[in-house]
Amino acid sequence: MKASSMIKLFYMIAALLMVSTAAYSNELERAYQKEYAYLKAQKEELEKRLISDKVQQEKDLNASKQKIEELQKKLLEISEASKVSGEKLEKLNKELSEREENGGFAGDVVNQARMTLEPYGIVLADDNKTTDLQKIQQAFSSSIKLYGELSSLRNEKGEFYLPDGKKAQGDIVKVGNIAAYGISKMAAGALAPAGDSAYKLWNAAGSSDDAKAMFAKEKTGNIDIFVYENLDKEVDYVKEKTIEDTLADGGMIGYITFGLGLFGLILLGLRAINLIQASSNVNEITSIVVEKVQSGKIHEALEAIKKYEGSTARVIKSALRNIDKDREHIEDVIMENILNESSQIDKFGSFVLVIAAVAPLLGLLGTVTGMIETFDVITEFGTGDPKLLSGGISAALVTTMQGLIVAIPLLLLGNLLSGWAQNIKNSMEQNALHIVNLYEKHRG
Repeated sequence: MKASSMIKLFYMIAALLMVSTAAYSNELERAYQKEYAYLKAQKEELEKRLISDKVQQEKDLNASKQKIEELQKKLLEISEASKVSGEKLEKLNKELSEREENGGFAGDVVNQARMTLEPYGIVLADDNKTTDLQKIQQAFSSSIKLYGELSSLRNEKGEFYLPDGKKAQGDIVKVGNIAAYGISKMAAGALAPAGDSAYKLWNAAGSSDDAKAMFAKEKTGNIDIFVYENLDKEVDYVKEKTIEDTLADGGMIGYITFGLGLFGLILLGLRAINLIQASSNVNEITSIVVEKVQSGKIHEALEAIKKYEGSTARVIKSALRNIDKDREHIEDVIMENILNESSQIDKFGSFVLVIAAVAPLLGLLGTVTGMIETFDVITEFGTGDPKLLSGGISAALVTTMQGLIVAIPLLLLGNLLSGWAQNIKNSMEQNALHIVNLYEKHRG
């Protein structure tokens, strides 16, 4: 009973559920349809808007493309214009630079022309009213006129210094712009620069007649002329060096070398005198002895040459005193006497040759010390003065010259006298042996 009731109850609940589910399903379907219709309307609206936006976007894109094309075209036009403007600007800058450069160059030319022409009394315009081109034209015209004046022979009144320092008034004959002659009542001759645009009379002889001939415009042959570069720097007078000046340039070593040379010459003189005495009367003595020996008069031969002096006489005397001895002994006596005489004959010969060898070495020593002193001067004062440098080197080389001057004649004359001495010794030996041979021949 209870089971059937329960089943009924179950069916009733299931029916209610089905009824409620169907009612809910219908309501849900209506709601879904409504929502679907709304969504569909929204979709259509969105599609319409999308199409509209797409169309608008295409319009905007086309408009943007067109604008971009216009801007690109304008950019190209601007770039082209900028390029043209840049080229024009570069051209203008170049022209401006060239004008500035030309302007500076023209200014430099004007300044150079002014500095060149002012010493000749030509002054170029120096104001803003005259352009550089006009100044250059003025400089050229003035230069042409000045060139004509400077390249001609012209007479001017002026003054110049005499060698004693006095001023002389007179006429100055200018040979172009490179030489001049001065003529005054006190003196005449070629002129040399004295510094500060002044002249001084050159101390070389022989130009007085040339100066007078130039002044009178007479034709001359060879002339004595002093050519100069400008008058700003003084030219020193020509001074001919004396022996004293040359010795002074050599310093202490120069005097020592000169003393050695003088001493060597004295020794050469003494040696020459000694050799003259040693070789005196050789032929006369020999002829007397030969004559007596051939006659067998040995004692008379000794007496005949007793008055003669000299090496040859002494050797022959010794040979005659021992002539009756054997041959070997006589030859030993002759050689001994010749050796004894050799010390006298060769006297001073070796010492003269020593002096001849030492003199160049002294000169070289003087040159080395002089060069050291010159380089000390260069270290202290620099090389700005070529005259100082050349003067130091010249003074240093003087001692070498002095040494050679002493050595060369001493060497030549010393060897010449040595050869003479050897001939004397050979002559003594030959004459002594000749006499011995004659004696042996006569005795045999």
